[in-house]
Order: sequence, then C-alpha cells, then structure tokens
Amino acid sequence: MRKPILIASLCLASTAAGASELTELETRWLRAAAPVLAYSQQIKLPIDIVVQPRAKPGDVPLAMGFDSGRCKLVLSMRGNPDAETILASVPATDRNLLIEAMTAHEVGHCWRYAQGVWHALPAGFVEVGDEHADSAELLAASKAMRENRREEGYADLVALAWTARQHPTEYGHVYAWLSALRSEQPVAHNAHDTRAWVRLASDPAVFEPAATPFDDVLAAWREGLLSDD
Repeated sequence: MRKPILIASLCLASTAAGASELTELETRWLRAAAPVLAYSQQIKLPIDIVVQPRAKPGDVPLAMGFDSGRCKLVLSMRGNPDAETILASVPATDRNLLIEAMTAHEVGHCWRYAQGVWHALPAGFVEVGDEHADSAELLAASKAMRENRREEGYADLVALAWTARQHPTEYGHVYAWLSALRSEQPVAHNAHDTRAWVRLASDPAVFEPAATPFDDVLAAWREGLLSDD
C-alpha cells in the first residue's frame, strides 16, 4: 500500500508507542496530504511525521515544527474535538483538496527553514520606518508577531501556488475557502492575519512559473510585504 511506504520513508515518529498505529482520521488526512509529502520527499526536504498521542487544548490538527535541522509535521488529532472544525463549512467531497492545500502551507514553512531563511526578508528588501512601544518587551512581541505573520503569508501563497499547479480547475474553491478563513481575524495584524497576501492571489496568474511552487510565490510575497502595515 502506498501510504505506509510513504510514512515509513518520511521517518514516522511518535511521542508514545501507542501513537504508532494510525487512527482512521490520521490515515485519512495523511492520504490527502500524500501528493505534497511525496513531492517533499522528491526534493529531499527533511520532514518527519509526528503523531501526538493526545492533543493539548488549542492544538491545531496539522502544524509544522523544527528540531535539530529537521522539520516536524505534527498531527494533533487524538482527543481533539476541533480536529476538523476548520473543514466544517465545506462538503466532504472537497475536504481532501483542502487538506492537501493545508499540507502545502506547512511544507512552505519547512522550505523556508531548510533554506536557512526563516524570518529573513527577500534579498534587496529594505524595511523603512521605526516601530515604537511603551516597553522593550512589547516591542519584541510586536516584532515576533510581524515576522510570524510574514511567514504565514508566504505559506498561504505556497498553498495557493501548489493548487494552481496541481488542481487549476479547483483553484477558485480553495481560494474562496482560504480567503474566508483569513477574513475572520479577532485582532488585526495578528500572526495569522495574512489578508495582505491572500487578496493578491484571487487570480492564479499572480504566481510566476518557476522551478518550484516555493519560488512561484516570491513576487507576490514581496508585494504583500509592502502592504502589510
């Protein structure tokens, strides 16, 4: 079977022995993610899959972490009542496509990390203006949020560029879902307020064909950086 081979080749890891046998939900998500993970393997991204034995409150179902030079794609679905809340508004027939896009988003983070450019601005980009706050702590927190928001914007564009490459006829569905998701921001300019980038990609022509989907997005990401204020 294709799925177990893929998981083994990506060094399936778990934080408890009992997590080594996948649940039906985990299996379904990994099957949907398989095209992105196979591509990641092809280009030799250092990704391990980590299955949490029990989710903590507030955990998202799929996330990317980093440890010792490797990327960790973390599934937090066991004991997580909100594991599929993010897909609640879409028909079951569309969910695999959206899981694939979410996986591309997370792999976009891994690409940045593996390239050694995490939180780095593109070459030649000059930031102007000074940011002020009442305390050094607040200033540092604001800077960290801005850096994380920029990475999230990049990853959202990767998810859309992947869709434009692999599922061009479904691009509008994925874009509409992501745009609606990002429009619901409790606080402007939080780490997931990527509207400055998402609104640029309503037309997939924004992506410039390049060697990888990670490169396709560079012009749009740079443009979004200029309007993320």
